[in-house]
Order: sequence, then C-alpha cells, then structure tokens
Amino acid sequence: MNLNKLTNFLKTAKKNTYASEKAKRITSQKSGSKDYEYKEGEFLYHDTYFGSHDFIGEEIIYENGKPIWGMNYNGYIIDEKENEKDIYIFLRKALAQDYDDIIPVRGPKNFKIENYEYKNNTLGTLGKFEGREEILKDGKLIYYAIFHGGFIK
Repeated sequence: MNLNKLTNFLKTAKKNTYASEKAKRITSQKSGSKDYEYKEGEFLYHDTYFGSHDFIGEEIIYENGKPIWGMNYNGYIIDEKENEKDIYIFLRKALAQDYDDIIPVRGPKNFKIENYEYKNNTLGTLGKFEGREEILKDGKLIYYAIFHGGFIK
C-alpha cells in the first residue's frame, strides 16, 4: 500500500462527501443510515452514520474491493439550546479545510469563524489513531465527538 496515495485519496474523499454541501447521499445500505461514497482509481471510500443530534458511524476505505483502512466515530451536541443545523454547517466548513498540521482523519487542529471554534486532538498515525474533536461557541463547549481507527489487516 502506498501511504501517500492513500492519504491523498482520504483527503479528497472527505472533501467530496460529508464535508461538501454539494455531496449527495447514496442509497442507505443499512436501515436508518445515511451513506456517502467516493471512488477514485482502485480506492473506494464509504461513510455511513446513524442519528444527527447524537450520532455514530464508520468510514471504510477499500482498495480493489478489499477493506484496508477504517474509522469509527461517535458524537453529541451537548447544549440543547444550540441550533443543530448551525453546528453542522460549521463542522462541515471545518472538515473541508486544507491542512497539514495533523493526520487527515477529521479536521485541522484549530479552525475559527466568528464565535465558533473547532478543535481537533488526534494521537497516532494513519495506521493507528484515536482522537477527539470539539466545537465551542463563545468559548463554551457545545459539541464533541470521539474517533479511532487505522489499517485493516
């Protein structure tokens, strides 16, 4: 497996699926799921998740039909007074950023627009990692997600 090629594909796939306002979901493969796919050459990226306010999901990359990389994630809006739509519009903007300061499994280490701030703390390598992302509004934590994953052998 070519790590640079996989990394570049992952960045492109993420920008062309959930992070993109223009991305269209594919037909759900599991009852109640929301699914996205992106294909380029020998690679296929599939993201499936359940829920919205509170959610759980997974991303898998296949190379020539064989699963080679994956990530599980679970997140929550923790302030019931906050607008879910506004939070996820901001999250998509954070996830769509170009960055090289952290492995490309979620968003950059930090991103800010007006009174919203995104923070990502990821430990490890693309082959084995775990992390947590947060969204703060006016300095107050309103959303967080945890994630982990790596190579599939």
